[in-house]
Amino acid sequence: MTQRRITDNLENLLEVLPPHISHAIEAANNSDKLIEIVMDLGRLPMARFVDGELPLSHHEVLREEIDYVVERIGDFDADNRAGLERTLHRISAIRNRRSAIVGLTCRVGRAVYGTIDILQDLIDSGKSLLILGQPGIGKTTILREAARTLAETKRVVIVDTSNEIGGDGDVPHPAVGKARRMQVAQPSLQHEVMIEAVENHNPEVIVIDEIGRELEAAAARTIAERGVQLIGTAHGRTLENLLMNPTLSDLIGGIEAVTLSDEEARRRGTQKTVLERRSPPTFDVLIEIKERDYLVIHPDVADAVDTLVRGFEPQIEIRRRDEHGKIVIEKSSAPVMESFQNGGQRRPIAPAGKREKAPAVAQSRSENIEFVRESRERFEEASQPPIPAQPMRVFAYGVARNRIQQAARRLNVPIMLVKDFGDADVLITLRTYYRNRQRTILDAEARGMPIYVLRANTVAQMEQALAEIFNLQVDRSEADWEQVANSTASAIEAVLNGQRFIDLPPATAAIRRLQHEMARQANLVSHSYGKEPRRRVRIYRE
Repeated sequence: MTQRRITDNLENLLEVLPPHISHAIEAANNSDKLIEIVMDLGRLPMARFVDGELPLSHHEVLREEIDYVVERIGDFDADNRAGLERTLHRISAIRNRRSAIVGLTCRVGRAVYGTIDILQDLIDSGKSLLILGQPGIGKTTILREAARTLAETKRVVIVDTSNEIGGDGDVPHPAVGKARRMQVAQPSLQHEVMIEAVENHNPEVIVIDEIGRELEAAAARTIAERGVQLIGTAHGRTLENLLMNPTLSDLIGGIEAVTLSDEEARRRGTQKTVLERRSPPTFDVLIEIKERDYLVIHPDVADAVDTLVRGFEPQIEIRRRDEHGKIVIEKSSAPVMESFQNGGQRRPIAPAGKREKAPAVAQSRSENIEFVRESRERFEEASQPPIPAQPMRVFAYGVARNRIQQAARRLNVPIMLVKDFGDADVLITLRTYYRNRQRTILDAEARGMPIYVLRANTVAQMEQALAEIFNLQVDRSEADWEQVANSTASAIEAVLNGQRFIDLPPATAAIRRLQHEMARQANLVSHSYGKEPRRRVRIYRE
């Protein structure tokens, strides 16, 4: 199949380069395969092509030559990227410790029409697509062409972080067709623009390049749950890479360790602790670009993740162009076999739809949380020591006295704020004063006076300090108790998986009792170590 390529006026990029470098690129006569031009101070300028590199000069790059390019392009944004008005070219800067530019990567931007026919059925299906592949292999080109074709019949919004999809300048490049483009002021705000696009502009499709942060992954999930089709790219080359990436694994559902019952573990022929998908994936289909005309497709991401975490090879679809330009589609139809411990026997994967699902992780976590709630009610009353009759004399150093009094009233504990730290039983201060080693702090330490350091001058922080002083169990929100259950369950799973021991964070006596009880339920040993208020639980095998 013949493709029509538009190089977006390569001459515009050549005009901003030093003349001898531009002439060298033209003399190479290989512009169709040109990827980027690299200029590093003190090194030879290089042209990188699809099939190799070529030096563009016999002398090293001078600072004046870098300045020559910088003066002729747009301003560099927070991500050190700049562009040329109404083009798809991208210039990225390398800076030294004093923020001076010492290197440039001039990336050639191309709009290639007709390249997504190999994926047209998936793009038109309305399913959310996630594209993986190494840099420079054509992910952004596919996004640009997908946005253009979908915009003919749907409302499409492009969230353009570095102006790579729609080009530099306020007017989007013609290559995106009728699609609307929202620019991102700073890369760290990309997730906010993603949400804004959905809330303000009523799109049917959102196109996003380079999902790389946890907040962006969370925003993508929110968008998908609102029924908007997502087409995006992410860092990584394979489904397995993404699954092991703690920041982005939520895009495909994420994984968690789950402890099975003895009967279920025997039935599966696995260990008691196994990996399971945590939640429904954000994207329905995952595409791995191996080469420009060779794609590996996972048509059902949820099914592929479930298969992978159980040790099987997922069913995939391979799409490629043959030497005549014809699209060839191959599916792995044969059942994949997996070895088990029971005498080396092998069995095929159950067909999709009949494959047994493990108990949902959410159910396992909810059981832990319910256990914590019941145990908390059982232990809470016993955990509260009697309040002393005499008030605790407190010296507030750099801390709001009215807020301490408010915190004491909330906890119903007797305190007396004293003006001289020599009369005090304890000293409460802020982390800033403690780090600066003020004279009052040093004197209090010399006297052996207990010092409680707050992260911030808030009532909540003061309540926590007073609870430690009086050894109280402060009421926690449901989210706090869920965190206690989850962190303890994760530690137990790690020990069951072979880790020698796990030390949990310091906790109050009531929480430590809950942690001991959860360890006993898992047939593990636990002990408390350290002194209050830093006493903690260690979980290990017998």
